[in-house]
Amino acid sequence: MLTMNRELHNLIVLGEGFSTEFKRSGTSNLGRELCAFANAMGGTILIGVSDKGVIVGVRDANRLKSEVQSLARSIDPPLVVDIELVDQVLVVDVPAQNSKPYSFAGKFYIREGASSQQLTRNEIREFFFKEGVIHFDEMKNDWYNLEKDLTDSLYQRFAKRAKLPDGMDKMQVLENLNLIRNGSMTNAGAWLLAENIMKFNSAGNVSCALFQGTTKTHILDRKDYDGDVFSMIQDAVAYIMSKINTALIIKHVKREERPELPEEAMREVVVNAFAHRDYRSTANVQVYVFKDRVEIVNPGGLPAGMTPELLGKKSIPRNPLLFSMLYRMDAVEHVGSGWKRIRKLCVTAGVDAPVVEIDESWFTVRFRRSVERVDKGSQSVTPPVTPPVTPPVNECVARLLMLLSDEGELGNAGIRDALSLKDRQHLRETYIAPALNAGLIEYTIPEKPTSRLQKYRLTEKGRQLLQTMQEKKAHD
Repeated sequence: MLTMNRELHNLIVLGEGFSTEFKRSGTSNLGRELCAFANAMGGTILIGVSDKGVIVGVRDANRLKSEVQSLARSIDPPLVVDIELVDQVLVVDVPAQNSKPYSFAGKFYIREGASSQQLTRNEIREFFFKEGVIHFDEMKNDWYNLEKDLTDSLYQRFAKRAKLPDGMDKMQVLENLNLIRNGSMTNAGAWLLAENIMKFNSAGNVSCALFQGTTKTHILDRKDYDGDVFSMIQDAVAYIMSKINTALIIKHVKREERPELPEEAMREVVVNAFAHRDYRSTANVQVYVFKDRVEIVNPGGLPAGMTPELLGKKSIPRNPLLFSMLYRMDAVEHVGSGWKRIRKLCVTAGVDAPVVEIDESWFTVRFRRSVERVDKGSQSVTPPVTPPVTPPVNECVARLLMLLSDEGELGNAGIRDALSLKDRQHLRETYIAPALNAGLIEYTIPEKPTSRLQKYRLTEKGRQLLQTMQEKKAHD
């Protein structure tokens, strides 16, 4: 428990995260947070602290303490929590538990990033494999020597990426982040604070390769990266982008470089490969660049509790501690939205969404290349290739149809955001009006065309045309 004002200050400065939650007042939703921490690796809830980290204090601390204890006892199985009043902040400490899974009001919750997510009982049973088993990334790493391996330069690089405040004791910070537990570095901590990850995980690296043609028969280039996880993500993305084509687009005398596949989509998939891979496997993450496609492969298949249908709808990380730190380091943009965002990025770039192949041991993401590369990976300047579109529909209308097919209904603001458009007139004249005039989309409120609530959706004609376009593209 916290017994010193300094420790409370350090927790608040670090902000909300995988093991810390702020509540301004009261016990609203506190049961689910207690349950989520119990199903993770424990945590601390600070009641009397705003979301921005400002101490506002609590009233009637004794009554509030009694309510918290009552909520903890209502968890199934009941929890024993430590409660202390520090500087008018009620500090509720949930120790690591050994009787997982826990439920509150018949529902199951798990900590994910800086929030809690509800799971069904079957999902949480699968997620924990069996009750009481801790996640591999939370376990002690026997090869990490805190005195020798945790150098100042490594910590400073990590602190900058994780946006940690200056002047704080590094051991205390890493303990508060749960990267150090009981005086030992966890696996997640070792993977993030490594000069060479192979020292702490024999298959923790990533192999990148460029092949001639569409098979692995002839290899043109290969690179293996074995730094820390965050660095390897950057290295793998840089490798992909260096091996695919880049078009030079001239706009108003300015030159714009446009890769044939969207970089942010590549990054999102590479992050997922590292965040959700099975680090107990003897295989590593692999990146393959072929003449016709790019493949990102990671060992482990889907995490327990996940199904292919849940991709883009739920996020159940196999390595929750590592995932939470990547989220803190902005490698993960929005929890649970990765696959949806990848599809949007591809729609905006005018390329096919990736194909996912999953089995028990592997998770493969395959992007179809829209521009043929030059052998040996030289960065050639090529004109952009637009996907074949059935006349008289232009590329802009085709992108709009694909977007509405994915999203169902969207208003002007949603379409602009998804397609990265800033000019409202351009959206209206180039996308909306042609599609409306051709009968491919329709208003959701036809009696009020200018309503601020107005949205657009595909017509039957639009759906049929989109299907024809996709069939033609597949045939080509």
